[in-house]
Amino acid sequence: MSWQPPPSTPATTTADDHARTRAEAFPAPPTWAGRPPLTNNRLPSRLRRVSRGMILIIVLVVVAVLALGAYAFAELMVSQRSASRLTGRQLQARALAESGVDMVRYFLGQPRSERAAAGGLYDNPQQFQGITVFDDPDPMERGKFTLLAPNLDENDQLAGIRYGLGDESARLNLNLLLVADKKLPGSGRTLLKGVPGMTDDVADAILDWVDDDEEPREFGCENEYYSGLTPAYRTANRPLMTLEELLLVRGITPEVLFGYDVNRNGMVDPNEAPGGATAGTDATVQLGWSQFLTLTSKELNVNAAGEPRININQDDLQGLYEALTSRLGNDAWASYIIAYRQYGPSNGAGQATAWQGGNVDFSRPGNTKFGQVLDLIGSKVQVAGGGGNRLYNSPFPNDIVAMGGYLPIMLDNLSASDTPVLPGRLNINQAPKNLLQAIPGMTEQMLTEILSRRIPEPDVNLPIRRHEAWLMAEGIVTLEEMKLLAPFLCAGGDVYRAQVVGYFQGGAMASRVEVLLDATESPPRVLLWRDLSHLGRGYALETLGVDLAGAGVP
Repeated sequence: MSWQPPPSTPATTTADDHARTRAEAFPAPPTWAGRPPLTNNRLPSRLRRVSRGMILIIVLVVVAVLALGAYAFAELMVSQRSASRLTGRQLQARALAESGVDMVRYFLGQPRSERAAAGGLYDNPQQFQGITVFDDPDPMERGKFTLLAPNLDENDQLAGIRYGLGDESARLNLNLLLVADKKLPGSGRTLLKGVPGMTDDVADAILDWVDDDEEPREFGCENEYYSGLTPAYRTANRPLMTLEELLLVRGITPEVLFGYDVNRNGMVDPNEAPGGATAGTDATVQLGWSQFLTLTSKELNVNAAGEPRININQDDLQGLYEALTSRLGNDAWASYIIAYRQYGPSNGAGQATAWQGGNVDFSRPGNTKFGQVLDLIGSKVQVAGGGGNRLYNSPFPNDIVAMGGYLPIMLDNLSASDTPVLPGRLNINQAPKNLLQAIPGMTEQMLTEILSRRIPEPDVNLPIRRHEAWLMAEGIVTLEEMKLLAPFLCAGGDVYRAQVVGYFQGGAMASRVEVLLDATESPPRVLLWRDLSHLGRGYALETLGVDLAGAGVP
């Protein structure tokens, strides 16, 4: 039996049936205001305008975004160009500062006479202020460097700046305090007390930090104190490596060590002092102890011509005699030194004969050593001869008038030591008043006379001023007083400190470095290089030196 459709369903479907079915499934859209149905091709003009407007807005937004992107890119490129230019300028400014350091090294390598003829090292604007390295028709683009150092007056107060180098021998060498203490017990603390504001407990704490034992001094401290701190640590019991190491010593703070000179330009600017006011005149408040202390001071043991001084304590007496006669050109002086070595100084009474020199018997050994060259002055020797012992006066009399003739020659050419470098003595011509006052044997009267007469950088035409014994030659101290002071004093060292500023006259960029230069070596060696550029230029352009020639400025 075959399948039959239901009765209600027609057996066949016509085209009209399909049309009717579609009409029922998809009714025609309603008419608007009696209008026929709309198709895609028959949109109203208003809607077509709206569509075109939206497209325009979208295009404008896209154009705006692209324009902003292009502007941002252009701005970025301009910023990058500016940054690259500034970076290049900074590198150029650093090169200017490096040029200044190299120039100073060259200058220090010249003979003393040539350095003096060129204006010297202490304050020489012609050599050290506003030196042009990079010239340019536009004065604002000229690259220069300047060397500066703080200037203290006779009361250890800041007196502005000078254009030159600072002698490290004008500072107290902390690593030689123990040497002084061994020669003269208690002198280490005495010398430290010359630093403004130094107390007994801090002075002894410093000495305990650098000595090699664990026994605390009277007011000092050792590991027992430092082991109780948080965090705990031990005393170094060795020479200091840097001045900053002092911050580990009991009682020393950054403010005490460095003062209020935050930007390290040798001055206390108004914004650096507490409360924004200018600090007081006390130098320790202004600059801190670091301006009075060093670890590197030393001097060459040579004469004015750069030749090593003759060691009058050498064992080869014949070689000593030949060196003395060749250098001094005086047989009486040379033979007396040999006789002193052979017979020693005499305290014998009676009439003494003037020493005339003569034949020297080198078979007799030199049993006596000089403590210092000044031992020759005013001494006597008793010489054994065929006719008995005879007393002789030194050809170097203890007389101020006579000293003018022999003392510069003696001190320039003779030494009681064979070491090529003498460390740590204080420069009598430049050291601060407080440090000089603390030297054992120094009196207030001596100090007043020294400060009133001293010349920071002695004239080459005054040869006696190249030596600390000018105090004796000018009658400020006696021979015995000079012998007591001499181990602590010199007339100038050979290690120098300076700040070098490389800058452009337009003020756009600058580089500042602090250097220590050791002129005991040839060529002079850089012992320390500290970049201070992050602290700013430090000085006004007018102070550094500005040359506006060619800028249309009258």
